Amino acid sequence: MNAPKISLDQWRAFVAVVDAGGYAQAAEGLHKTQSSITYAVQKLESLLGVSVFEIQGRRAQLTPTGQVLLRRARALLDEAQRIERAAVQLAQGWEAELKLAVEVVFPTWLLLDCLDQFARAHPQTRIELFETVLGGTDEAILERRVDLAIASRIPPGFMHDPLMKLRFVCAAAPHHPLHRLGRVLTREDLRAHRQLVLRDSGSQRNRDVGWLGADQRWTVTAKATSIRAAVMGLGFAWFAENTVREELASGALKPLPLIEGGERWAELFLILTHQDASGPGAQKLAEILKTAARADQA
Repeated sequence: MNAPKISLDQWRAFVAVVDAGGYAQAAEGLHKTQSSITYAVQKLESLLGVSVFEIQGRRAQLTPTGQVLLRRARALLDEAQRIERAAVQLAQGWEAELKLAVEVVFPTWLLLDCLDQFARAHPQTRIELFETVLGGTDEAILERRVDLAIASRIPPGFMHDPLMKLRFVCAAAPHHPLHRLGRVLTREDLRAHRQLVLRDSGSQRNRDVGWLGADQRWTVTAKATSIRAAVMGLGFAWFAENTVREELASGALKPLPLIEGGERWAELFLILTHQDASGPGAQKLAEILKTAARADQA
């Protein structure tokens, strides 16, 4: 592969002339002499065989070629800075990638807010998210396929922090036949209608999410599918209240008036799978998640 003709310093000088509005101002901003800045830009033009500036009146203006090269030069300098920041973080032991296993009942909006907050501070760290259910979360933790996990139970031998308590409500669309009964409901009423259930994502797939009791059942893999099916009136389900808050607020879903047991509670835990050996990125993301969960539960 041929070496580049133009150095980063020459591209930086070119961009600085444009941003500062002249050679003298660029020289001052870069703490260089004006003659060195002028030479760098002239050398760039000579090596590439192009003109990046043209004189219009008493001012130098970018040529069409100069405008294109300016955009590319900015991108090149930005990428160089990102590489340098990544190198510094890696030298400090910062992970290049973080893997998470998160139970699907954890509020998606809250998770994405946390990931966004982390990414804005550490954009060089890649994130791989596994949205898991029950056994799938257990396996990811036990096999240490992830750096941290949000789980509904703690596998033996792992330290954990309580993260949040979730309220589950039994809900269906307002036009569902159960709501049309117009009275409080018993378990026998539920038994006669279709229940929507999330499938265990573990390799054995021997557990289902939800309080089972209906003779009719649709078992689905995705949380979004179960919510959509319920909104369409295709069944009822036990939902973590936070995951369907928009549907409840808009009236697309409505809690069923059960005579007893109309709400259930579960707790989620935060687990660093490598425990004391966890890297700074995993520890930082864990702190962001704990802070956000506390604020949401306040």
